[in-house]
Amino acid sequence: MKEKISKLFKEFTESEKAGGLILIGCTLVSLLLANSDFGPQYTQIWETQFAGHSIGHWINDGLMAIFFLLIGLELEREIYLGELSNFKDALLPMFAAIGGMLVPAGIFLLFNYGTPTQGGAGIPMATDIAFALGILSLLGNRVPLSLKIFLTALAVMDDLGAILVIAIFYTKTLLWSNLLIALGIWAVLWFMGKKMKVRNLIPYLIGGVAMWYFMLNSGVHATITGVLLAFAIPFDRGDEKSASYMLQHHLHKPVAFFILPIFAFANTAIIMGSGIMDSLTENYGLGIAFGLLLGKPLGIFLLTFAAVSLGLCKLPGDIDWKGILGVGFLAGIGFTMSIFISLLAFDDLTLINNAKFVILIASFVAALIGFLSLRLTLRNPSGDLELG
Repeated sequence: MKEKISKLFKEFTESEKAGGLILIGCTLVSLLLANSDFGPQYTQIWETQFAGHSIGHWINDGLMAIFFLLIGLELEREIYLGELSNFKDALLPMFAAIGGMLVPAGIFLLFNYGTPTQGGAGIPMATDIAFALGILSLLGNRVPLSLKIFLTALAVMDDLGAILVIAIFYTKTLLWSNLLIALGIWAVLWFMGKKMKVRNLIPYLIGGVAMWYFMLNSGVHATITGVLLAFAIPFDRGDEKSASYMLQHHLHKPVAFFILPIFAFANTAIIMGSGIMDSLTENYGLGIAFGLLLGKPLGIFLLTFAAVSLGLCKLPGDIDWKGILGVGFLAGIGFTMSIFISLLAFDDLTLINNAKFVILIASFVAALIGFLSLRLTLRNPSGDLELG
């Protein structure tokens, strides 16, 4: 892996780490409010209607499209300049991402295949970049740079996989006319960026809003618009004059410190009813918990080990298999993406509420195991194992 990382990569990881720590605080506050005397009023906030939709709907279908735009821009940067620009370097996190998606989904289906909840197979496939990097940051400078890059590349690929899963498996009804209009707008924006070399961001943002509207009314989840728009915006050389660079730079802080915290508040207002603990032993609960806690580290470790053993790729010199396993547990922090997919996978509000609860519990345990395992196995800057 490259020893040097760009200023933009540093900015991305720093904002994601800080954002992850803020997400933890927002989640705790949201849970406390939902289960306080003000619980009914608090949860009602997100159901308040505005312009024909609830505030929660605007957050999940509107603001999260901006989050996906940032993910798309980061993915584009990785492809052109980052860890994915060299195919051989990209193979290690690529195999990790594939294993980290397929094995959790398979474990979920072991518990739920043939039942009404089998559609939740996508829930344990996702990794929350902000939370995972936030936990990794708590280990300070003991974390090798290559391990940070590996986790970031893995999580970005994981998000791409989640986006494809959302587009393919969670589109229930399809209105072709609106979808074709949305894709037509994207084609015009792509032509403007790639062929006409239009560098002004305003036409892309206006076109992106129009594309989002038609995508929203096509049946395909509107957040896909963000990723498509990212690949229409000119990347050029990826320097500070690039339209892609400038937009990504300006989106970092609003996404990390406003959009994701708002998403956390709106979607973790979980009322801890008397029977919510039973969700941990339901088939869907077991599928989510074992998928995140066991499927993620197992899939990531086994597929990367197989790929390295077969000579398809190699581990960087400053990473060992204990580090890969520790990062595998951190990848089991599903949170944002897992909660997002649960909203698409299930229609029953009680089921969604219970699924969110299991996701929070499993993500917390995955974070704890990942943190402790890396703390015990990573060497500190002086070269000694960190045991305290």
